[in-house]
Amino acid sequence: MLKRKEFILGAAVGLVFAAAATAGGVIDWPGANAAEQSGRLIPSAGASGLAFAPPQGAPLSFADIFDQVSPAVVQIDVETPIERPRGGLIPIPGFPPGFGFQAPQTPEAEEGEDAPTAQGAGSGFFISADGYIVTNNHVVENATKITVKLSDGRELPGRLIGRDADTDLAVVKVEGSDFKFVTFEEQAEPRVGDWVIAVGNPFGLGGTATAGIVSARARDISDSRTPYTDYLQIDAAINRGNSGGPTFDIYGRVIGVNSAIFSPTGGSVGIGFAIPASIAKSVTERLMSGRAIERGYLGVQIGTLTDTQREASDLPDGTEGAYIVDVTPGGPAERGGLRIGDTVVKLNGRDIKTSTELTRQVGQAAPGDELRMEIFREGRRQTLTIRSGTRPADINATQNQGDEANPQPDRPAAPAGEVVEGLTVAPVSEALRSRFSIPERVEGLVITGVAAGSRAARDGYEPGFVIMMANNRPVRTVADLRAAVAARRAAGGESLFLLVRTSNGNVPVVLELSKVE
Repeated sequence: MLKRKEFILGAAVGLVFAAAATAGGVIDWPGANAAEQSGRLIPSAGASGLAFAPPQGAPLSFADIFDQVSPAVVQIDVETPIERPRGGLIPIPGFPPGFGFQAPQTPEAEEGEDAPTAQGAGSGFFISADGYIVTNNHVVENATKITVKLSDGRELPGRLIGRDADTDLAVVKVEGSDFKFVTFEEQAEPRVGDWVIAVGNPFGLGGTATAGIVSARARDISDSRTPYTDYLQIDAAINRGNSGGPTFDIYGRVIGVNSAIFSPTGGSVGIGFAIPASIAKSVTERLMSGRAIERGYLGVQIGTLTDTQREASDLPDGTEGAYIVDVTPGGPAERGGLRIGDTVVKLNGRDIKTSTELTRQVGQAAPGDELRMEIFREGRRQTLTIRSGTRPADINATQNQGDEANPQPDRPAAPAGEVVEGLTVAPVSEALRSRFSIPERVEGLVITGVAAGSRAARDGYEPGFVIMMANNRPVRTVADLRAAVAARRAAGGESLFLLVRTSNGNVPVVLELSKVE
């Protein structure tokens, strides 16, 4: 289970729950016997004058480098409001829906009475001498009070400057000057096997250093909350409370910000993730300057086809790309001619192999940029040029608006339709739209029945689903679906690629064809 390394939240009910961390870092290459310059920490090679090159088989001690960079690392305490319980289940932040505990009935707060709050603690680090601090969005999101604890024991009030939920980065500021700070490393990229040091505030203990190596680079952890990040994977121990703390290399350069852990227990098992400096630097600089974080936007829902789905479709052998599952009405993609069922294989001359690659490439575009796409549509390669929009702040609401599809069993019965491969199907009609709450823009064949014991039943097909495409071609009649089945059989195929509308949106699926004796 992937868990966000958190910061410890203690609510009125004494909760401890998790949060995440994201950021990256950069610091200049140190020189031997370098000194501090205007508060900036430039680590030296140590008292002995040795270079920070580990001897064969073992690193040097990390003590000197920790002593030099630790003054820049801080603890961030926050208070966030919580809803006054009125009975029922109190959710635990950071956990899936349905997790929580039973709350007692509590009367509403009287006028002038303080609302209950939760306390949390994360990590961060100074990025400038005048008090700018990098941390994670999830540490300070919704905070009504921020307190920054320095390594010398001082406690200063913090002010949120800006945050970016899509990268889980935030910038906080404290008043003052001459703070010890570190910077993001831009020139030297860490390699798999390089030593790293994580510094932060695990479990509220403060000033804790752990060491390990870079285990992997460009790790996609499939977290929809941070779609633009290829993480560094590290095995230095990071736990709850490390969120927002820096990951250093052995030269004291910030190469990442501790973000998440993969753990079956909630504690460190040696699989941690940090946002790389290359991402964190550009985002935090924009936040510090007060500029909005704007990303390119297409207005599509996409997926990466599995090998089985590719084999069942009409795509050429070896084709990789991002499959267009749905198109937002009125969005840039629809205006530019992109359709449901298209497969994007190139963007501005660069190969697209997965949906993640398309998301990140579009996100790097500026609003208004032209996006030149090569696509496969109905077996043919085509080129489209689409002008990028601006990614909405609430992307999920934009994608899901007006698309609820909940069957209404008390409505008039649907027509029986015709049976194809164990599915009883009929063209979309007003009666079927009414019965199954099918959005007006959805066209195709409605599944009105599924034969018991059929392959379709075992694969989870249900009445109310709408078959929109077969073999990447629109289907509007039963004859269209029968023709697609016959074509696949004639080509020696044993399955048919479908795009099906479900209550959870459009889903690419494979329909196993029955054996013909």
